[in-house]
Amino acid sequence: MKFFHLLFWLVGFASVLLAAEPSGATSFDRWAEGFSKEWTQTPSRGDGLKKEPVEAPAEADEVDGIFLESARLREDRKFALAQRGLAELSQWPAAKLNATQRVSAELLRWHLETFVAGRPFTEHAFVFRQLRGLHVSMVDSLAERSTLRRPKDVNDYLERLGKVATRIDEGIVRSRTATARGLLPPRFILERSLQQLEMFLAPVAEQNIFVVSLARRSEAIKGLDPKVRADALAQAARVVAEQVRPAYARVGAYLRELLPRSTDAAGISRLPEGPAAYAQALQAFTSTRLTAEQIHAIGLREVARLEHEMDDLLRGLGLREGNLEQRLAQAAAPIPLPAVPEPRGILLARYTEIIRDAEKRSAALFNLKPLAPVEVRRVPLLTEKTASAHYTSPPADGSRGGIFWVPLPGPGLALTPRMRSLAYHEAVPGHHFQLAIQQELKELPRFRARRLFGGISAHSEGWALYVERLAVEQGWYEGDVPGRLGALSSELFRAKRLVVDTGLHTQGWTRQQAIDYGISASEVERYVVNPGQACSYMVGLLGILDARGKAQAALGRTFSLPAFHDVVLRTGTVPLDLLAKVVDEWISTQRPR
Repeated sequence: MKFFHLLFWLVGFASVLLAAEPSGATSFDRWAEGFSKEWTQTPSRGDGLKKEPVEAPAEADEVDGIFLESARLREDRKFALAQRGLAELSQWPAAKLNATQRVSAELLRWHLETFVAGRPFTEHAFVFRQLRGLHVSMVDSLAERSTLRRPKDVNDYLERLGKVATRIDEGIVRSRTATARGLLPPRFILERSLQQLEMFLAPVAEQNIFVVSLARRSEAIKGLDPKVRADALAQAARVVAEQVRPAYARVGAYLRELLPRSTDAAGISRLPEGPAAYAQALQAFTSTRLTAEQIHAIGLREVARLEHEMDDLLRGLGLREGNLEQRLAQAAAPIPLPAVPEPRGILLARYTEIIRDAEKRSAALFNLKPLAPVEVRRVPLLTEKTASAHYTSPPADGSRGGIFWVPLPGPGLALTPRMRSLAYHEAVPGHHFQLAIQQELKELPRFRARRLFGGISAHSEGWALYVERLAVEQGWYEGDVPGRLGALSSELFRAKRLVVDTGLHTQGWTRQQAIDYGISASEVERYVVNPGQACSYMVGLLGILDARGKAQAALGRTFSLPAFHDVVLRTGTVPLDLLAKVVDEWISTQRPR
């Protein structure tokens, strides 16, 4: 009898164990939520990691991670997590998941596999590059992106500020390790970073951007005692004077050490394992298996197509003499701003006007629209000379809307025909529609809504370039030939990027050769330190257009453009192959039965 009691007990215990095993949709959701929290865990202010996963927005997690944990520890932790996550994903066969969960599982697998594949090449990204280098990200993360809304946030700000010198010195050590392997940046990149460091060190501590930002942003904090605020500003100035400025000066001395060893060779292929690093970067940024040779050929094809279309427009205006650039300058010349004390306000106001007009025009093309507003701001001075226009998503707490950042360094500020396409790309209906809507969708799991595993450049930049094309297709430039030429020249710029990026990194192109092809010096330098990213725009556009074309061909008169946009926006950021699969499934549900 005891045997049977024991047997029944063992059977019951086994059933409990089996019930606890991941066996279906509900358990997948729990696992994905738990794993994404663990992925975005930030270190505690003591030793080790927080015992409880944080619930803060991904943006806050990233800021905390930069200041409270070394880059090496963050990478080691995430590499181990990625390997574990890939093993655990295999516990959920696609047949046991619903449609949303299957997309989530495939998206997670792509992110984790891409992260693991990129691990051998992390040192190929120069630590102190002029674009998102450590010395720049410190400023961007703390002075621009950190939370400063409550009195306690001031203490957090000061705590992070106290970590800046440590993180900078860790970056110098890490960079020395990389350069010992022969992973040196080109000379012209060192020179750009040195210019940024000189700009950072020029003001006295009290006028340093870390102190000025704290002063500006803390003014609006309700309940912050004036004496506490004054003491905080004084403490921030001391930390900058005694720790931060000396650390940035050490970076400058280190970069000057590297100058005699550097050359002007631009492409990543010059570095040890450079070709493999570039192949992996292309796969990550385009989310495809396209080779550099294929992408280069696509670029040449698209350049020829766009130049032909622009030539036809220019000929229609009676401009037949001279090359394309000369005739374009005649037809779409910039309009100089009036001589006023601060002309940048005119440009910011014009961008805002374009965005408000685009919101009205978008009503007929989109069922989904973001609840969060979007505003235009000037890029901070430290990075303005090397920055491109970009977009920042609204935080999850709704404390502000999206931000369209515009670099306005001067001199020679002017209204240009390309302003419209840039505003469509970065704001409405581009990145703001795409990313703000994604964050607001209740049906998406949190890790997809907040992009906790990172973005996918081909999807986000492809969408932004797609809406530039959409504006042309939908007649938004009717009566504005210079504006349409500006839109086409913007797309031509993205096509040339395919040629230049692959040329630099696989064909031995020089910096000057890339400039001569029609790309500005700052853009070329951006591609040098971020190989492959420039290819994501046009590849992403073509992927979305392919999916739309397939849907139009399959559905005929029943095809709805707003409904197609719903599918893309509701799916959120995914690799191009996965987007194509989602659109195929949508097509199958739309066909008459």
